[in-house]
Amino acid sequence: MSEVKTFKMDFNGRNLVVEVGEMAKQAAGAALIRYEDTAVLSVTAVGKEPSTLPFFPLMVIYREKMYAAGKIPGGFLKREGRPSDNETLTARLIDRPIRPLFPEGFKYDTQVINNVMSADEDYSAEMTAMFGSSLSLCISDIPFSGPIAGVNVGYIDGEYILNPTLEQLEITEVELTVAGTKEAVNMVESSAKEVAEDIMIGAISFGHKWIKKLCEFQEEIIAEVGEEKAEYTLKVVDEAVKQDVVDFASDKLIKAVQIREKIERENNISEITNEVVAHFEDAHKDLDKDALKSLLNDVKDVCKTIVKNELRRLISEEKIRPDGRKLDEVRSLESKIDLFDRTHGSALFTRGQTQAIALTTLGSLSDYKMIDGMGDIEKKTFMLHYNFPSFSVGETGRYVGPGRREIGHGMLGERALSQVMPDKEEFPYTVRVVSEILESNGSSSQATICAGSMSLMAAGVPIKAPVAGIAMGLVKTGEDYSILTDIQGMEDHNGDMDFKVAGTKDGITALQMDIKIAGLSEDIMTQALMQAREARLQILENMNAAIEQPRNTVSKYAPKVKLLQIDPDKIRDVIGPGGKMINKIIEEANDVKIDIDDDGNVTIMHTNQADIDTAYEMIEDIVREAKVGETYAGKVVRTENYGAFVELWEGTDGLCHISKLAHNHVKKTQDVCKIGDIINVKVIGIDDRGRIDLSRKATLPKPKKDGKKDDKNSKKRHHHKKHSKKK
Repeated sequence: MSEVKTFKMDFNGRNLVVEVGEMAKQAAGAALIRYEDTAVLSVTAVGKEPSTLPFFPLMVIYREKMYAAGKIPGGFLKREGRPSDNETLTARLIDRPIRPLFPEGFKYDTQVINNVMSADEDYSAEMTAMFGSSLSLCISDIPFSGPIAGVNVGYIDGEYILNPTLEQLEITEVELTVAGTKEAVNMVESSAKEVAEDIMIGAISFGHKWIKKLCEFQEEIIAEVGEEKAEYTLKVVDEAVKQDVVDFASDKLIKAVQIREKIERENNISEITNEVVAHFEDAHKDLDKDALKSLLNDVKDVCKTIVKNELRRLISEEKIRPDGRKLDEVRSLESKIDLFDRTHGSALFTRGQTQAIALTTLGSLSDYKMIDGMGDIEKKTFMLHYNFPSFSVGETGRYVGPGRREIGHGMLGERALSQVMPDKEEFPYTVRVVSEILESNGSSSQATICAGSMSLMAAGVPIKAPVAGIAMGLVKTGEDYSILTDIQGMEDHNGDMDFKVAGTKDGITALQMDIKIAGLSEDIMTQALMQAREARLQILENMNAAIEQPRNTVSKYAPKVKLLQIDPDKIRDVIGPGGKMINKIIEEANDVKIDIDDDGNVTIMHTNQADIDTAYEMIEDIVREAKVGETYAGKVVRTENYGAFVELWEGTDGLCHISKLAHNHVKKTQDVCKIGDIINVKVIGIDDRGRIDLSRKATLPKPKKDGKKDDKNSKKRHHHKKHSKKK
C-alpha cells in the first residue's frame, strides 16, 4: 500500500488539500491538488541525458478532460481532440513563471503535465494546475528555484476579490492573473474595463500577498516530502573556449551591435558568428563529430553572450539603444485604413519595422464560435485571430496551423479589444478580426491591437473608444535599471522584461508581463505602466489622424441587419410545419438570413436592405395579432351565403357576417363585395379559439331616415303643429 501524505490549508475560507505519495510514483514528482471540488493531478518527468538542443526543452501541458465535468465529448470519436485555446493558453500561463527559475545550462528534457480530474468552475482549475506544477517540480530532484504560485484577482465596487467566481467575473472591472515567488511577481495577464494604472498596480499587489501564503504552504510540504536535489550536468562553456572567442570576435561583434538598421545589424552579427564558427571548425578538425558539434554550439553561445552583454552595457551605462532611440522614445508611426474595397474593414499599422494589417468581417449572430468545454457551451461572437508568417522576419518556414505563440498573441489582442466592443443588442453581428503580421521587429501583438482597433472602426463597429498597445522592456543590473519604451526584437531577446500594455486614452484594457529574472518590484512596475501610458497616448494620436471614431454605417458589401422581437409562442408559426413558412420567407426575400433565438429575438440579415424589409414585413404579418376595436383594410378571399371572409394580412383572416356588411338589409353577400375587393372592416370580437368577428357596417356612417333630420327640434315643431289643429 502506498503511503499517502495529506496537507491542508484554509485559503481565504476555501479548502486547499494536497495529496502526495499515492499517484504517479514513477514520475520525478507528482501531487494531487484539491481546491474545493476542483482536482488537478500535476506530474513532472525529466530525461536521463542532457539534450543536444541549443535551448532548454521544457514542455508544460494542461489538459481538461470532459469527465472532469461529467460530460461526454461531442463528435464522432467521442474522445478529446487537440487542445482547446484555453488549454493552450493555460499551458503558456504556467510555463512563463516557472521557466526563468531553472538554472542556466540545464538542458534536460523536462515535462510538466497537468490533468484536470474534477472541475468546479467557481474554483479555478488553471490556478490549481499552476500550484501543482510548482509543487511537483519542487518535491522532485530537479534543480528549480521555486516555489511559485498564481491567483486570479477581480475588482468590484472598489474592492479586490481573490479568485472570483463565475458570477463575480460577470461584473468585475479587472480580470487579472498574477504569478510569482515569495519575493516578487514574475508574470501578469489581465483584461480590464479601462481602469487606471493605480488600480492595476493595486490588483497585482493584492494578488502577490496571497501568492506568498501559497508559497509558504508549498515550503511546508517540500520540507516534509521533497527529495534531495540530484547532480545534473549543467551545460557550461569551457573558459578557454570562451576567452578564445572573445579575443577573436569581441571587437567586431561590439561594433556590429551598434548598427542602427535591423537587417544590416543582424546580417553583420550573423556573418561574424559564421566566421568565428568556421575558424574554430578548421582549428579543431581532429575532434569527433559529436564533440565538434558541441564545441561549435558553445562558440555560437559565446557570440550571443557578447552581443547580449554589449547591448545591456550600452543601455545601462550609456543609455543608448541599438537603433539610437532614447529610452522612452517610440519608433516612427504610420496608420492607414480602407486598403481594400470588398473587405468590410481594413487597416494597416506600422511602428518602425513592425507592421500589421487587420481585416474585419461582419457576420450574422449564428456565425458565432461554439466553445464546448468543461463548463456550459459558450457562444463567442467576437474573435481575433493572429497569423505570423516567416517572411515577416525575412525567413522561410513551414506553413501549418497556429502554434502556441499565435494563439497567445491573438488572445491578448482579443482581450484588449473585447473591452470596448458593443453589446449584441446594439450591434447584432458576429465580428471576426484577422491580423496578418507583415513585418516584425518587436511587439507585433500590440501592432495587432492598433490595426485591429482601426479596422473595427472602419467597418462601422461602434466600439466605445480606440485602443492602442505598446511593449515595455527592462535592463536591470544589480539595483540599477533602465525601462525601455517600444522594445524591438533584440531588446526583448536580451532584456529582462516584456511588459505589454494596451488601453484607451482613459485606461487599461489588457496587460501581459513576462519576467526573465526572479521578479519585479512594485516601483518598477509602476514606472513602466506610467511610461507606457505616455507612449499609448502618442500612438492613439497617430491612429486618430487616420480614423478618430467608428463610421456610422457598415460597408455596402457588409450584411445589413434588422431586429424584431416576437412572442416566443409565435416562433413555430414563423418557422411553419417542416420549416415551410421560413423557407418561403427566405426564398421571397432573395436568400435573406434569419436567426431566431428561444426568447423570440429575430435577426434578419442581407446585403440588400430592401430584401431585409420584405422579410421583416412577412414575419410581422405572421406574428401580428388582431385587436378588438381596430380597423383594417382587408382583402375579400371567400364569400358565402352567410358572409365574407376577409384577409387582414397574410395568414390572418376573419368573418364578416352578412348582417354586418351594411346598415341596410343585404340579401346576398355578393351584392356588397366580391372576391379580391379591398374593404374596411373593424374587429368586433375574438373568441377563445382565436376566431375573428369583423364588421364592415361599423366602419360606415349611419344613414339618414327618409332624408329628414330626426332631431329634437323637428320633433318639437311636429308636436306644435298638431296642437294648433286641435285649437
